[in-house]
Amino acid sequence: MSLSWRHLPKPARAIAEAAADAVAAARSRDTEAFQRAAAQLAALDSEQVGLVLGAVVRSSLERLHPDGLTADDVHVLVARCARSAAGWFPTVDPDVLVMLVAGALGVHQPDEEAFRLEGPDVARHAPLLVADLLAVSGDPFAVRLNAALDDIARAQTSEMP
Repeated sequence: MSLSWRHLPKPARAIAEAAADAVAAARSRDTEAFQRAAAQLAALDSEQVGLVLGAVVRSSLERLHPDGLTADDVHVLVARCARSAAGWFPTVDPDVLVMLVAGALGVHQPDEEAFRLEGPDVARHAPLLVADLLAVSGDPFAVRLNAALDDIARAQTSEMP
């Protein structure tokens, strides 16, 4: 069963719609539209935004690397994404991109206070990663978002007593 994000509850739909706008703006390299969409994402629940966009990144990575992801793969991804974004979004931070990939894969650093991501960091950088991964895979955002939402729904269903 696949969820249609247009039928999600209002808070989840707001995340999906703002994320779709941010990814579209990143793909078209529209700085003003990207800043607006990232601000909308940043105004939403940062944990939920991180959960949804992290699941989209993870879903995309699993599709592109079905046999697993190496450190070299992560390096190529982050370098490609940062180079691509730097021309129109000069404040792109490769360290934030690395932390987002690690978070999407469930890799946690021992001291989370050493490099803590804030909601605006996630709202500005996760769509860049998603846009890059979509450019490589050729997948539409809606496909990856639906796969991510399905994963989240399955995880939440299996956690319920």
